[in-house]
Amino acid sequence: MALSTLFIHQDVVDTPLTGDIRKRLSHIPCEIVQDGHEVFKHVTSVEEPALAVSKGKEVLFLTRNKGLFIKSCPGTREYNCCGYKILHIGTFCNMDCSYCILQAYFHPPVLQYFLNQEQMLLELESLFCEPGIHRIGTGEFTDSMIWEFWTDTAGLLVPKFATQHRAVLELKTKTTAVDALRDIAHNKKTIAAWSLNTPHVIQREERGTASLKARLDAAAACESWGYPLAFHFDPMVIYDGCEKDYEAVIKELFTRIRPESVVWISLGTFRFMPDLKPIIQHRFPDSRIIYGEFVAGLDGKMRYFKPLRIELYRHIVRSIRKIAPEVLIYFCMEDDEVWKKALGFLPSEKGGLEKMLDESAAAHCDLG
Repeated sequence: MALSTLFIHQDVVDTPLTGDIRKRLSHIPCEIVQDGHEVFKHVTSVEEPALAVSKGKEVLFLTRNKGLFIKSCPGTREYNCCGYKILHIGTFCNMDCSYCILQAYFHPPVLQYFLNQEQMLLELESLFCEPGIHRIGTGEFTDSMIWEFWTDTAGLLVPKFATQHRAVLELKTKTTAVDALRDIAHNKKTIAAWSLNTPHVIQREERGTASLKARLDAAAACESWGYPLAFHFDPMVIYDGCEKDYEAVIKELFTRIRPESVVWISLGTFRFMPDLKPIIQHRFPDSRIIYGEFVAGLDGKMRYFKPLRIELYRHIVRSIRKIAPEVLIYFCMEDDEVWKKALGFLPSEKGGLEKMLDESAAAHCDLG
């Protein structure tokens, strides 16, 4: 979706970064505001509350992050967590996936980009001094690469990570906005990552995203520039014929990408908080994604019946191992039973999921 309005908080209006973004967006109306309430009222002024989600995707609010930039991933004790850290560069997304939790997470939803980046860099410097390996991503509350249309975020972060040996930055996206990565000296400290799905799901549930072919084209370009890669099959959707469709995606992936370039592949099936269901029903009336065989999980989310998840996982794991037996596969937020039945081992048998991921990052990204 194209931007229709730019709002700027008065505290950041005179910064050089604000000036750069305003130049890139000189074609759209701009308004200086004293606080976020004026922006949120603009977004929620529509008669239908659900339409605020769509309207929020067209509004960019330049402001300050009043909290920490680096936070731990909000995992749960009931499922194996990967120990990921989130770099909180901004919020929301201008693409429109039916299953996106951000529709219900932000009230009201609006694109926010944080300009107090000096604080962000200080937090990163502090983290780089801490022992151990740190895996950091910007794609928890937004897509990592949508900001490249209006900012130079990659140009700031990738060189920053390139100068140290304790952390990797993962930029996860459904876009093809990778041109900014071409000429950066990344020193293999940035992982270019894509969320992948079947063409069936992309066409029906992921409005405004790049096609599967386009995502793989972008991944192949990043591989040619020396970037380590990662792929996330999440959320996998169960439908008639999905196993063959996902197998075809895997074959296409490894037709384009060398297995040794892949740091990890994650698998996770569609899950949702109950309050997301009416939003999907209202905003995506043709979607059938919420009408599968779901049960309440230990984290309160609705999940596919466990035997269905395991059956799909087994099929996908076999397909990956047939082509790329050495690539690390892991599950996002699944319990030990799923790991054992679908992958054949428990994370604890290999030192834990965090250790598995840290070792793969170290091997592919020259850490330590």
